[in-house]
Amino acid sequence: MGPGVDAVLSSERFPTDSEVVVIGGGIIGVATALSLVQRGIRTVLLEKGTVAAEQSSRNWGWCRRSGRDLRELPLINLSMQLWEKMNATLERETGFRRDGILYASRSEAQRERHQRWVDEAKQYDIHSQMVSNQQLRQHLPQLQGDFHGGLYTPLDGRAEPQKAAPAMALKALELGLNLQQHCAVRTIERTNGRVNAVCTEHGVIRCERVVVAGGAWSRLLLQGVDVTLPQLKVLSTVLRTRPIDYDPGVCASFGSVALRKRLDGGLTVASSATNTVDITADSLRFSPLFMPAFRVERKALKLRLGKRFSEELLHWRPGQADKRSIFEVVRVLDPLIDPVTVQRMRDSLATLLPPLAQLPVAQSWGGLIDTMPDAIPVISAVDKVQGLFLATGFSGHGFGIAPGAGQLMADLVLDSTPSVDATPFRLSRFTDGDPVRAQHWL
Repeated sequence: MGPGVDAVLSSERFPTDSEVVVIGGGIIGVATALSLVQRGIRTVLLEKGTVAAEQSSRNWGWCRRSGRDLRELPLINLSMQLWEKMNATLERETGFRRDGILYASRSEAQRERHQRWVDEAKQYDIHSQMVSNQQLRQHLPQLQGDFHGGLYTPLDGRAEPQKAAPAMALKALELGLNLQQHCAVRTIERTNGRVNAVCTEHGVIRCERVVVAGGAWSRLLLQGVDVTLPQLKVLSTVLRTRPIDYDPGVCASFGSVALRKRLDGGLTVASSATNTVDITADSLRFSPLFMPAFRVERKALKLRLGKRFSEELLHWRPGQADKRSIFEVVRVLDPLIDPVTVQRMRDSLATLLPPLAQLPVAQSWGGLIDTMPDAIPVISAVDKVQGLFLATGFSGHGFGIAPGAGQLMADLVLDSTPSVDATPFRLSRFTDGDPVRAQHWL
């Protein structure tokens, strides 16, 4: 079971038409809808479950520039500008705090890789720095183990995943958004190759443009309009503690485990060292495209063959307008976690920071990350279907980058000058001959 998320009430009136329909009430869909209504665009946001019930509330809560793919840096710069004033803009608490993010260098080779990233990132006005082993321990004086300094970005921050997307949705509602939760989209309807409506479980909504921001569900939604999206899912495990006195002062990652202070006084603890990948038919189908990324990340990935293979093979099908769909059968992706992974994170934290040996764990959960072959998102028009747009595949980076991604998606939908260059995020990059490149800096 996932963490508790701040509740948002749906709009009372079910809409029959709109200028734009956004599918997906995660933080990307909500940020897109917010940007649209801020510009006076009649917008409907549809969510088959509830706002932020899946990965948008289950992530680490980091808002980081540190170590990102260089192609994402202009977009995260925009996002951080928006995060800095987010509480004031929304007139609500999102939990955003500028505490800084610190990645410890576990080897000399990793330190050199961190240094290369710092050097490359300077061209994007990223104010990161390398710290020595002594400086690392000034930040974390109780840290044990052998390290080679670290990568530190003081202007990075954190926010609360269980609060941020709901706060954005509430502001969007005040500005005129029509939000429908427990309202699955079965099909996206077209006439002469152009979007003209969406068919939901509660009725048809006529529209001019549709944004698919369905996270791990986006591939299936696109499949329904004969568009291939090479997307897979990765299971990440997170835990939270009860309120404790310990405050690391920064968001810190040591590879085997990472932590940040929560607004409620507890810690959020996670790990980038172990993520589970369930083998599915799509894993086999897209394996050539994902192989470069797999080679880079293979030490951090645990392949698992289980019931998800048969479940997706037998039951995950695009919807039909007049029949109950898989989107209604599975309202929320709530994957089972491996208790061994949770214990491994606790053991690592106890070894690295002995004062946390008796960590008062309140809850642990899993979330399915929507990932792309090159680990950067798709924020793009869908060339094959006029009026259809896509914002998905954020590969575990979506929470921090969401405000900028929503603004960029709204730019593209409205054919406005893009806030940043959207070329790296085009869907056609997987078919236009460009080599798939997965950059690994952390």
